[in-house]
Amino acid sequence: MNKTVSAPSLNSSEPLKTGSPELEALLNQIAEGASARERDRVLPFEVIDLIRRARLGALRLPVSAGGAGSTIRDLFAFVIRLGEADANVAHILRNHFSVVERLVRTPKDEQSRDWQKAVAGGAIIGLATTELESPRVGNVTPGTTFTPDGKGDYLLNGTKYYSTGTLYSDYVLIRAADPSGATGATIVPIKREGIELVDDWDGLGQRLTATGTTHFRNVKVRRQEVVFDEPESGYGVPYSNTFAQLFLTAIVAGIARATLRDATALIHSRKRTFYYAPTEIPTDDPLLQQTVGQIASGAFAAEAVVLAAAEALDIATDAFDAGAANAAEAAHTAALLSAKAKIVADDFAIRGGSLLFDVGGASATKKVTNFDRHWRNARTLSSHNPTTYKARSIGQYEISGTPLPAKGFF
Repeated sequence: MNKTVSAPSLNSSEPLKTGSPELEALLNQIAEGASARERDRVLPFEVIDLIRRARLGALRLPVSAGGAGSTIRDLFAFVIRLGEADANVAHILRNHFSVVERLVRTPKDEQSRDWQKAVAGGAIIGLATTELESPRVGNVTPGTTFTPDGKGDYLLNGTKYYSTGTLYSDYVLIRAADPSGATGATIVPIKREGIELVDDWDGLGQRLTATGTTHFRNVKVRRQEVVFDEPESGYGVPYSNTFAQLFLTAIVAGIARATLRDATALIHSRKRTFYYAPTEIPTDDPLLQQTVGQIASGAFAAEAVVLAAAEALDIATDAFDAGAANAAEAAHTAALLSAKAKIVADDFAIRGGSLLFDVGGASATKKVTNFDRHWRNARTLSSHNPTTYKARSIGQYEISGTPLPAKGFF
C-alpha cells in the first residue's frame, strides 16, 4: 500500500529557501515513497502539488518578484538533493527551471511579467520542443508551425515528443516556426483547447517523468505570447542550453548520492554473508567497505564537478545580464565545464549503480528492492546527448582551441 504524501508545514507567503528546515522536511517526505512509486508506477502528482504549494519553481526568481533569489549554484545544490530523493521528480522540474531561466527570470515585456507572476505563485511550466522526424544535421527549425489566423494571432499545429514534465504542469513552452521560417517559442496553459498530452514514454529508466507525446491541433496563440529567437534573447542566445544540460547532470549526481545511501543501509541490513567472506559481520568486511568507499568517492566527485560548473554558469549569467564584454567567453567556459562535469558524473553514477549489487549479492536484485532503478535512471539520463559527443568536442578544444558548438546541448 502506497502512503499518501503529506506536506510539511509550508509557508505560502514566500517560497522555501535552499537549506531551510522546511525544505529538508519536504525532501525527506519525497524520498520516503520514491522507490515504491517507481516500482508500482504511481505517477507523482501529489509530490508535484507539494512542490507547487512550496513554490519551489520560484527559486531563481528575484526576491522582488516573489522568488527566493537563489544563485545557480544554490539551485543545483538543491537539484542534487532532489535527485537523491527522487530522480523522476527532479527530472520533471528540469524543463520548468530551464524555461524560467530563459524567458521568465528577467522579463522584457508585460507578457513575460505575467509568466513571472504565475511562476512566483507556484505554477509549473513544461516543455514541448523535440520532434521525432529526422532533422538535417545542424538544422534546428521545428516542423511545428505558427500559422497566422488573419487576426494578428496564430494557430499552433504539430506533434512533439520528449515532453518531460508537461503532464504535471500548468503551462507548456512550445517551439515552432512561422511561414517565413522564423523560429520562436510560446508559453500557453496546458488546458488550452487543442492540446493533447499522451503518457506514452516507455524508457527503461526515469519511468514516471511522462516524457511522451504532446499534440497541438489548431491551438490559439496570441501574438504577445510568442517570443521569436534573437541573438540576445530566448533560444537565440549562444550556449543557452548549458543550463538544461547541467540540470540533467545534477540529477545524475543526486542518483550517485542515493546509491551511496542505499549501499550503506544495505550493508547494515544484511544478516548473512558469503561462505568465503573474510569476516562474519558484513559491516566489518574489508571488501564491502572498499566497495562502499568507491561508491562514496564517486558520489563526492560527481557532486563536486556539478557545483564547480554551476559556479561558472553563475559567472556567465551575471556577465550576460550586465552586458559585459566577456559574456560570450564566460558562456563558453561554463559550457566547457558543464560538458566535462557530465562525463565525470555519468561515469561515476553508472558505475556506482552497478557496484551497489556487489554490496548486496543476488538478494539485492529482487524486484521488491528496486535497487536497479539507480543504474537504469543514471543510464537513461546519460543517454541524453551522449558523452561521446561531449568528449570529442572537449578534445577538439583542448588540442586545437576549437570552440564548443554554440547550439544544441552544450
